[in-house]
Amino acid sequence: MKEVCVIGGSRYFGRRLVVRLRDAGVNVTLVNRGSQAAPEGVEHLVADRDDERELAAALGERTFDVVVDQVCGTPRQAAVAARVFAGRTGRYVMTSTIEVYDHALTDGIPAATPGTPMAETAVDPWLWPVDQDLPWHDPAFREDMYGEGKRQAEAVLTRADAFPFVAVRSGHVVGGGPADFTGRLRHHVERIRDGRPVVIHRDNHPSSFVHDREIAEFLYWAAGADFTGAVNARSHGEFGVVELCERIAAQVGVRPVYETGEAGQASPYSFDHYYGMDNGRAGRLGFGFSHTADWLPGAIAEAL
Repeated sequence: MKEVCVIGGSRYFGRRLVVRLRDAGVNVTLVNRGSQAAPEGVEHLVADRDDERELAAALGERTFDVVVDQVCGTPRQAAVAARVFAGRTGRYVMTSTIEVYDHALTDGIPAATPGTPMAETAVDPWLWPVDQDLPWHDPAFREDMYGEGKRQAEAVLTRADAFPFVAVRSGHVVGGGPADFTGRLRHHVERIRDGRPVVIHRDNHPSSFVHDREIAEFLYWAAGADFTGAVNARSHGEFGVVELCERIAAQVGVRPVYETGEAGQASPYSFDHYYGMDNGRAGRLGFGFSHTADWLPGAIAEAL
């Protein structure tokens, strides 16, 4: 691949991906709304990806070997992308999420059970219903319907048949350095270090995670591969919020304090149902994931 367009990619693992592509000698074009400048050596186009005419005008006559869409989160955005990039790219990689398997939001997805992580076939984009008339323009609605928005976006791009399409369903991303704008790991480190309680659900379950550097590397690899369809991306090994806090405690030397709370109050890594993904397809396709134990101590150290 010589020409790659990244939509979004302004921060966190998206920016790592942009730099990884650039350093590999790829000509990278970054498209965003102008909130963040592109890294040196990367072409920067300012456009609102929700505005079809504006996006098409910004792209001009450019064509790409691959488009990596970091921020597609609604069926409306997916429909715009399918129309604008049809004939412009030979491959389209959308960064999706483990949240597509969240049975708590939508009927029709059987709950995963510990020891039986979700395979990609649990959510079939060819069969998933799409409703373009929902208020996807409302930021609060999009946040509440994050998993559903990603499911419907996958469905639109899969069925559009505008280009070979890949949906990378990322595990919960963990990073401890300054690039992690979410502050989720730092939240736990700071509360434990300061002796403040970590709020957890009464009944906690483990989840699948991936390091921010590893998901960037996976997206780079997926961009240059030739498979299509959904693929789960997560490190080997699962853990829950209590195990995470115990690992943090071992590094900061302060015992964690817990208190129970309801949904909306609990830690962002406290899950009231099992979030397990099967990464077997990625392995069969040739990508070897690390284990969470390989990178979690370093991520915690970065957050100290």
